[in-house]
Amino acid sequence: MTKARTDHRIMSQAVREWYQYYNVEWDDQASSFLCDAAIDLYDHGCRSVEDMAATLIETYVGLAGTRVNASSSVSVH
Repeated sequence: MTKARTDHRIMSQAVREWYQYYNVEWDDQASSFLCDAAIDLYDHGCRSVEDMAATLIETYVGLAGTRVNASSSVSVH
């Protein structure tokens, strides 16, 4: 498996774990937001599915947390 494919799998699995944790159905807007957040986490050195998923779950609480202007959303940096 190539490095790019492995990297994609890490981010993809972390986003899937967020969905499983909050038990919500697929949402295009949330998925786009979460994928951007996962890429940002990866770019800042987060390389494990567990750590990335935990950060997404703690930072973006439910669908409301994925909305750009939601008061519960927190920028990941």
